[in-house]
Amino acid sequence: MSKKTENTNNEIEFSSRQYLPFEDEVATIDEKIEEFKKLGQPNSLQGQYAQQIRDQQVRLTRLLKEIYSNLSPWQTVQVARHPQRPILSDYLNLLFKDVRQLHGDRTFGDDPSIVTALGQIGHQKVMIIGQNKGKDIKEKVACNFGCPNPEGYRKALAKMKFAEKYNIPIVTLIDTPGAYPGIGAEERGQAQAIAVNLMEMSRLRTPIICVVIGEGGSGGALGIGIGDRIAMLEHSYYSVISPEGCAAILWHDGAQAPVAAEALKLTAKDLLKLKLVDSIIPEPLGGAHRNIHDTIYSVERFITRTLSQLKRTNLDKLLDARYEKLRNIGTGCARAMEIVSQTPPKQPPIPERLSIKAQLEKKQPIAP
Repeated sequence: MSKKTENTNNEIEFSSRQYLPFEDEVATIDEKIEEFKKLGQPNSLQGQYAQQIRDQQVRLTRLLKEIYSNLSPWQTVQVARHPQRPILSDYLNLLFKDVRQLHGDRTFGDDPSIVTALGQIGHQKVMIIGQNKGKDIKEKVACNFGCPNPEGYRKALAKMKFAEKYNIPIVTLIDTPGAYPGIGAEERGQAQAIAVNLMEMSRLRTPIICVVIGEGGSGGALGIGIGDRIAMLEHSYYSVISPEGCAAILWHDGAQAPVAAEALKLTAKDLLKLKLVDSIIPEPLGGAHRNIHDTIYSVERFITRTLSQLKRTNLDKLLDARYEKLRNIGTGCARAMEIVSQTPPKQPPIPERLSIKAQLEKKQPIAP
């Protein structure tokens, strides 16, 4: 490959990078590194500007360690939503082999926002259930930006029953802002579809591993999230509601999302302390979007190691432990609330336009 071609490829890769609001300094250092590479030999640390490139890379590493070891809950949500974060299609292409997709719920149709497939990881055949957000705008619109319809959950359950019949372990990859809230979804039984999945997954006689790879929002995530082992990527989140939704309900102000994110305890570290998840899968320095292959390799190691452990466990004991885990959800949170109630957090003020005084001062309609 010629030097000109290498330069062009590097420019395309750099120009496609997207940065979060708290990564301004990271973007500046990346830009300096690219400038030095253009002046010298791309992808080489032995050219005229090799020392400058190394210095900037050391500086970048230190900065990323500082930022990503002290992320606030709201910043964690932003990382989980990063547009270049690996999604389900990346895992299907890089993590699993011999993937064969299965379609339809045998009742209404095929929901593209939930993908079901047979595949292989290591030497083990598995049933893959995952939520798909789509890569480009066309795909995102087709799958409701990763918000499943009830037929998606029914499709997932039908394929899980198939896996149970043939003793195939199930791997679910969770990445959704929540179930689709449209009128059609409600008319077709959205809540019931999720509730039935919770009941049936708790007693499926086959090992189940659940991994939150990005967003884990509300019942949309829980609909495929009952398993023997539940893990989260380091910078993913898992919550009963989105921070924006929580802020809109409590304070009628979506701008209070950072405060809501803090209160929801939605990060992997918080949920591990509350015993709502079993493991945290580490991400590469700077988040999964900076190194997709290393992220997927870490997920692969977790799944293969956990599968080997679960397969050695008696199935009846596995089911008892899974059901007990489901029934114990919230017990740790109740104890945490006792501690929090001793030092209640400062509540954001209600906007003036929604205050009692403003409501009373509204002009009352004249009766006919």
